[in-house]
Amino acid sequence: MIAREILDRLAVISEEEAQILSGRTTIQRERYMQGGENTVNARKLLDAGKLIDYRLHTRFIPFPSHTHDYVEVIYMCEGETIHTVNGTEITLRQGELLFLNQYALHAVARASERDIAVNFIVLPSFFGEALAALGEEETPLRRFLVDALCGQTDGPNHLHFRVSQVVPVQNLVENLLFALIEETPSRRSSTQMIMTLLFLQLMGLTNCLETEDRTQATMVQVLSYIEQHYASGSLSDAAQLLHYDFYWLSREIKRKTGKTYTQLVQDKRLAQACFLLRTTSRNVDEIAHAVGYENMGYFHRIFRASFGMSPREYRVQIR
Repeated sequence: MIAREILDRLAVISEEEAQILSGRTTIQRERYMQGGENTVNARKLLDAGKLIDYRLHTRFIPFPSHTHDYVEVIYMCEGETIHTVNGTEITLRQGELLFLNQYALHAVARASERDIAVNFIVLPSFFGEALAALGEEETPLRRFLVDALCGQTDGPNHLHFRVSQVVPVQNLVENLLFALIEETPSRRSSTQMIMTLLFLQLMGLTNCLETEDRTQATMVQVLSYIEQHYASGSLSDAAQLLHYDFYWLSREIKRKTGKTYTQLVQDKRLAQACFLLRTTSRNVDEIAHAVGYENMGYFHRIFRASFGMSPREYRVQIR
């Protein structure tokens, strides 16, 4: 959980909140929105050139329905807040995270003095830069979640992570807050690295991810299954494990991702093969077997078709 020192600083009554306590009955729209629009504008909240910053959620008054032209990441430092996202009510409790993309219609109920939430304002381009910083393998699960955050799919427009008991996540959020509050000298690179590590942690915690949409939840389950069983798993095994009809699941995977189960597995296998070629000295045949290919000729053909070179040429070029 957030250190008491930081919490005390965040709990200070803001100028806007002081006006509300003095009798103001609506939010100051000019602080957040342009003209008569109901879209919270990043230019109102971010200094020029910044890709990420934070603001405290305004307490003592409901925040009416709105969208954002950025990705909003809400972290509940203390207490709880009630959010309505596209008609679905979500209670965000202490230590939990809620990600909202630009297409989420969002409203927040009145919060009390000790309901302290931090809203991270993140431009979509930040995720591309941040994730590229670690050079991690591109996987179907990662792409699905990043596309959802950037509003580039018909997938989920919000991601609710119940991670209050996950210590590494709590530590990373505290570090992110510290870097932003203190305006450390290496603030930009620090925040990119911390957010990248945070997102990579969350991708391994899909069991903590909640969504009201059955199909969206199913896709996360399937992609998580592929992450763990790409070398030997099958669609029939996934359907049995997740208690879905085989044919329904096959159709939904294609509808929601644009790819078949086999294509998603191949994407994951090739991503893992590239990762091993970059980071280990294992020979190519070993790597092919490790990621699930028994036929070496087939592995070489699909690798060349995907990357325009053989696995050995890839290893030489990348190094």
